Amino acid sequence: MNSIYKRVLIKISGEALAGDKKTGFDFDFVSRVCETVKRAAESGVEVAIVIGGGNFWRGVKDGAGKVERVSADRMGMLATAMNCLAVADVFKQQGADARVLTAVDIQGVGERYDTRRSIEYLERGSIVLFGCGTGMPFFSTDTAAVLRAVEIHADAILLAKNIDGVYSDDPRKNPEAIKFDDISYDEVLARRLAVMDSTATSLAMDNNIPVIVFALAEPENICRVLAGEKIGTTVH
Repeated sequence: MNSIYKRVLIKISGEALAGDKKTGFDFDFVSRVCETVKRAAESGVEVAIVIGGGNFWRGVKDGAGKVERVSADRMGMLATAMNCLAVADVFKQQGADARVLTAVDIQGVGERYDTRRSIEYLERGSIVLFGCGTGMPFFSTDTAAVLRAVEIHADAILLAKNIDGVYSDDPRKNPEAIKFDDISYDEVLARRLAVMDSTATSLAMDNNIPVIVFALAEPENICRVLAGEKIGTTVH
């Protein structure tokens, strides 16, 4: 596969890994995603991954007013670590080398995140999974994805979601919503479009790193984006 990118960070929503079950894992689907990413890595693309935790815990929303925000966010960090472990094992069963690095110390779960070590693993051809978000409460996994992408000098962020791009409104509620092929960060922020949270969007804009938003329902879309096909929405 010929890729227009040398190094990318793929952000995957936790809910996407659950499939129709909504919680936990749909391992048939997870395996398809991992097979696609493995093929990209074997072609020479350096791949890092950040996975959300929504298939287990959605922070304050799931805390239902009973769990304080800091604790709720830390529980979400643990959910992302669980996802990283599961996906890393699927990669390993497929014969790929996958490394889990966590933003907080969890002995036996993964290595403590280190930028230099992450880049070394990527250059060796390992698939690197970043767990536990930024390691700090009040920051989403979207922000963690952009932060890690900037730190490892990724060429682009591939935002794999349950929706096939960026729309002017929620297409599930408004059939008149318009899908954008390209859109600027300034417009995303001005229109308050639900691409990433504003902190993540501003960080990507400040560091001039493009974000390609596309549907993960068909995992092959990952390779299509890497090959330069115009699918989804490019935010730049």
